Amino acid sequence: MEQWSNFLKTVGENLTFLAVVFCVAAALIGVSRGLEIIIGRHKGVGYEKLSVKKIAVIGMMAAIAMILMLFEFPIPFLAPPFYELDFSEVPVLICSFLYGPVAGVLVELVKVILKVLIKGTSTAFVGDFANFAVGCSFVIPASAWYQSKKSKKNAVAAMILGTVVMTIFGTLFNGVYLLPKFAQLYGMPLEQIIAMGTTINGNIHNILTFVIIAVAPINLIKGISVTILVTFIYKPISRALHRIA
Repeated sequence: MEQWSNFLKTVGENLTFLAVVFCVAAALIGVSRGLEIIIGRHKGVGYEKLSVKKIAVIGMMAAIAMILMLFEFPIPFLAPPFYELDFSEVPVLICSFLYGPVAGVLVELVKVILKVLIKGTSTAFVGDFANFAVGCSFVIPASAWYQSKKSKKNAVAAMILGTVVMTIFGTLFNGVYLLPKFAQLYGMPLEQIIAMGTTINGNIHNILTFVIIAVAPINLIKGISVTILVTFIYKPISRALHRIA
C-alpha cells in the first residue's frame, strides 16, 4: 500500500508540474499575441497570421536552436553543473525579430520539445522548462520592443531590455519555483543544492544568495553574449530569410 501511495504521489507531482508547464506556455503565447496586436494597432496594421512559409522558417530556426542547445556547457566557477549555458536563443531571437514575439515563443517551445525527444532530460524536465520560460522572458520583451520601431539602435536597446528582464525574471523564478521543484522531482534536498553553491562561493548560504550570486550572473552572461552575436549576424541572416518568406 505504501509503494502504491508513493507511486500516486509521484504521478500527481508530475501531473501538477506538467499542468504548470502547459499553463505557462499558453500564457506566454497569449501575452505574445496580445503584444503583437497592440503593436500592430499602434502602427496602423492588422494582426498578421503565420503563413506556411513562416511556419517552415520557424521550424528551421527551432531545429538550429535545438542543435545549439545540445552544446550547452556548465560554468563551474559560478554555479553547480546542472546550470548550463547555451546559445540557442540566437536563432530564437532572430526569428522573433523577423516575425514577432509569437514566432519566438513557438521556436522556444519546439526547440525544447525536440531536445527532450532526442537527448532526454537530466534535470527531471525542470531544466528544460527553465530554458523555455527564461528564454521567453528574454525574447518576448526584446522582440516586442524591436517590432515597435525597427532600427539597429532600437534592436540593441531591445536586447538590453530583454537581458535585464531575463536576469530579473530568471533569478526570481529560480528562487520561488524552479529550484524547489527541481529538488522535489529530482529527489535532491534543497539544502544539498545550496551546499553545492557554497562549495563554489562561500557567500552562498541560502536560496536567496544562491540565485543572486550563481543564477543571475549566468542569465546576464547569456543575454550579453546573445546580444553581441545577434548584433553582428542579424542583418545578413534576415535578408536571406526574407528571400525565403
